[in-house]
Amino acid sequence: MTLNRNPENYFAEVEQLAFAPSHMVPGIEPSPDKMLQGRLFSYSDTHRHRLGVNYQSIPVNCPFATKIKNYQRDGPARVDGNQGGAPNYFPNSFGGPVPAPETKWHVERATGDVERVETGDEDNFTQCGQFFRNVLSPAERERLTDNIAGNLAGAQEFIQQRALSNFAAADANYGKMIQEKLARLNAANKKKASSQAKASAPLNPPRSVPRGKL
Repeated sequence: MTLNRNPENYFAEVEQLAFAPSHMVPGIEPSPDKMLQGRLFSYSDTHRHRLGVNYQSIPVNCPFATKIKNYQRDGPARVDGNQGGAPNYFPNSFGGPVPAPETKWHVERATGDVERVETGDEDNFTQCGQFFRNVLSPAERERLTDNIAGNLAGAQEFIQQRALSNFAAADANYGKMIQEKLARLNAANKKKASSQAKASAPLNPPRSVPRGKL
């Protein structure tokens, strides 16, 4: 892949891109990371759903230096030669592609039991705190806490407190900034609600008509 120009058509050359971690050259293998192992399958399935079964034949996704031979044939949106009259079964006697043993992945040996276990000690806060302190600029911290406080202002108070405790666990100043801004918003909302309640009262009390007189 050579990056030497901007896309001429955004949809054709960007929206139809189909990257996948399973597309690796021989000699490079994925690690046993469980998230990566799941994505080896899910990305290709997502592309088939999003772009169709022939997504690898879309010009932005197919190689131009060689003609790929495989047994993936037919299906919607097939607009090239569809590998002509080549055999669509394996094994065959007509020069169809064959497995390449040299590209086989090496064996991963593993022992032990597989079980779902709640560790209870996952660290969900340190990285978030480092991001807030060391990555964001002061102006970015202000915008971030403004947005969070603005969204929390519409939640019930016990939810607000629960959220504040999470942000404070990441960084004390993070939680403090949100708490102060949230307090101001809550006060403004209470004042607004009070004024609206007064405004909704009748401007003139209803008149009472003496009985017996029309």
